[in-house]
Amino acid sequence: MTLTELHAKAKKERWAVPHFNFSSYTQLQGIIAGAVKMRSPVLAGTSEGEREFIGIKQCADIIKSLRTSNNIPIFLNADHCHSVESAKIAVDAGYDSIHIDLSKKSFEENLQGTKEVVNYAKNQNPKIEVEGELGYLATDSSKIYNETIEIPQESYTKVEQAIQYVKETGIDRFAPAIGNMHGISIKPKEIKFDLIEKLRMALPSTLTFTLHGGSGTADQDLTRIVELGFNNVHISTELRIAYTNGLRKALGDNPTETTPYKYLAIARDAVTEIVVNKLKIYHTINVI
Repeated sequence: MTLTELHAKAKKERWAVPHFNFSSYTQLQGIIAGAVKMRSPVLAGTSEGEREFIGIKQCADIIKSLRTSNNIPIFLNADHCHSVESAKIAVDAGYDSIHIDLSKKSFEENLQGTKEVVNYAKNQNPKIEVEGELGYLATDSSKIYNETIEIPQESYTKVEQAIQYVKETGIDRFAPAIGNMHGISIKPKEIKFDLIEKLRMALPSTLTFTLHGGSGTADQDLTRIVELGFNNVHISTELRIAYTNGLRKALGDNPTETTPYKYLAIARDAVTEIVVNKLKIYHTINVI
């Protein structure tokens, strides 16, 4: 099953393909363990910083290895490529999916850059998926905001621009700004469900919608977002927090422990717990 076929299945059956970012192999182990337990596919993602830390070719090789040793669909996404060149590097490294994020550039620059990535990626690998982003998220990934964050009105996705963008770029997945935020805020995220409905009505029914900034979004909102047709949902910050807290607790409870696989296992299991909970919210249980 290709990633595109998987998203089509999720859309038809009204569940979401989960996207979880990883910064280390231990985190990835926790993600895969949760997906295996729930019989769920998984789209594992690396940001530009994450893939640089692990090694971009190593990321691709690890996923290929895990795919052969686990009886679930596992794909690798180059998350938030902020330049055309960055996206092309991920294509050449063997990623299954590319997220080209030029959302903070002008509409014309975003349109042309995304189109270039789609053409390059599809020529290299017809089965690869390309995701584009329109409208921008005003916050940074993996931060915890203790102040109220006001989302600029100009950051929201505009329906007419979305129609042109999707038609001219030929993207497989579309990531709009609908009140979602990276990181976690003390103020609940206010999702514009009316905007979701307008975008869904205006854009092709075959198009996969992606939600970025899923961390910190209310469970009932996540469920409703999936039911409204978002079939790809990203979680990163919550996994990082769980992993870090698990590691701190393990080292705090065992200050003389020097065996990494013992204390890292606790951090890994904390990640698995978050993954399992999210899959329940996305209705992604026993779907394969």
